Amino acid sequence: MNLQNKFTGAVQTAWSWAVKRSNHSDGQWSSLGPFLVAALAAILLWAYLAKKTSKSRLPLPPGPRGVPFLGCLPHLEPDIHSWFARLAREYGPIISLRLGQKLFVLVSSPSLAKVLLKDQDTTFANRDVPPGSMALLNGVHGMGWAPYGEQWRMLRRVCMGEMLNSSKLYISYDVRRHAVQEMVAEVHGGTGSPINVGKVMFVVMYKVITGLLWGRSVAEEERRQVGDEFQQVVEYLTGVFCKLDVSDFFPVLAPFDFGGVVRLTKKGGVRLEQILDSLINQSQKRGNSEGTRDFLQILLQIQNSGDPKTPLTRSHIKSLLTDLVLAGNDTTWTTMEWAMTEAMKHPEVMKAAQEELDEVVGRNHPVEEAHLPNLHYVNAFVKEVLRLHPVVPLMLPRTPSESTPVGGYMVPKGSRVLVNMWAIQRDPAAWESPEEFRPERFMTGDDSKLEFTGNDFRYFPFGSGRRICPGMALAERMLMYVMATLLHSFDWKLPEGTELEVSEKFGLVLKKAKPLMAVPTPRLSDPDLYSCN
Repeated sequence: MNLQNKFTGAVQTAWSWAVKRSNHSDGQWSSLGPFLVAALAAILLWAYLAKKTSKSRLPLPPGPRGVPFLGCLPHLEPDIHSWFARLAREYGPIISLRLGQKLFVLVSSPSLAKVLLKDQDTTFANRDVPPGSMALLNGVHGMGWAPYGEQWRMLRRVCMGEMLNSSKLYISYDVRRHAVQEMVAEVHGGTGSPINVGKVMFVVMYKVITGLLWGRSVAEEERRQVGDEFQQVVEYLTGVFCKLDVSDFFPVLAPFDFGGVVRLTKKGGVRLEQILDSLINQSQKRGNSEGTRDFLQILLQIQNSGDPKTPLTRSHIKSLLTDLVLAGNDTTWTTMEWAMTEAMKHPEVMKAAQEELDEVVGRNHPVEEAHLPNLHYVNAFVKEVLRLHPVVPLMLPRTPSESTPVGGYMVPKGSRVLVNMWAIQRDPAAWESPEEFRPERFMTGDDSKLEFTGNDFRYFPFGSGRRICPGMALAERMLMYVMATLLHSFDWKLPEGTELEVSEKFGLVLKKAKPLMAVPTPRLSDPDLYSCN
């Protein structure tokens, strides 16, 4: 008999005894009355508490059984996102498993993604920050890893209001146009020879992002000198963050840093801070003598204003700049490399995109951002790339602020919650022929209405809810602009004797296992279109 039954039985016994005594002792009923009322109140209180605590007795989501201490770590596969997808097919759309000490909860269906990212968005708005990321910039986070709260809202408000909204991006078009022109000139210089496509994409995105951030704060020559070193630091830190950290699975071991991730992050972070401090100092000396301000100048102006509603510190400024460079660069150039891979894997897709570009732009004019709204097939092509290759396949990890029921199971406070976007966007229940690369699906029927806004939980490559990617508008423009330019300006083929490699390399960002090497051939009528003005 459980505790509730024992309690109920005891109350019933007391009630029977009290009634019996009252029947045989006329003068004692009044003294027994309070006891009976108290007993009835106890029963009602128990029923209320039992109902209130029934949620906590919900089971954990189902999942594979692990071994003592290690959990499911011995079964962990390199392509974690696809392994999680197979587990979901076996155990259901929400599963739990232990990897070391850490409890992971994985969601792999549109309906449950909606629960986490919309219906209970506030509860799941906090990040489960890896120890390595905590070590960068002394733990002062930008928007990506900052806990949900007033500081995060301030940082996001500043970024969206001063840099990443449509009107600000429109003003900064010259920065993107110049970077794309330099990219075309560089690719043209490699005509007939294999080029590393990912490297080209990395450079163009780096130039765009740093141009927007501090393009007017630093003199041209100094910017080039700083740029080379900053680019090396970015590549170094990106490599460190791809390393497997044992502390992710055994938080108790974090102080020992067995994998060296914290040590390596701090090493890169020291040099990163030196560069950022130098940029900030130069911007303060240079002022705003050229009219249009870059983002760093705007941040410094906000800091100096002393506005209590925006208490921006130097540490906040450095964390924002780091966030925008590390996250904005890596994710976007990786998607561009996947896009070129799919274009070369499907020549009919490349041909259809080029025919649209010839019709809308013509071969005697470069692609401009003004052309993008009329490039419907190229738009569908980019959407299909992001469906099959979501750049952050498991999204950034979340942790609930309290134990919360989801899908009939309990998701405990402190667990690491992952949404398998990669699996959802390949779900046969949500997509026709989900493994096929078919841009046309975004041009007809209900799928043609799908956008990047995160309102349809079959397709949300930039996330959804409060923590949707703040750089979505910039990423969308750059993906369209760069891909349209490369397909419009050049024909592409594989180097002789090579085959197209399409395997994935899992990480926080899902990259190609091997870089894409491709040979460009000019296709425009005027050679001057390949020069950088």
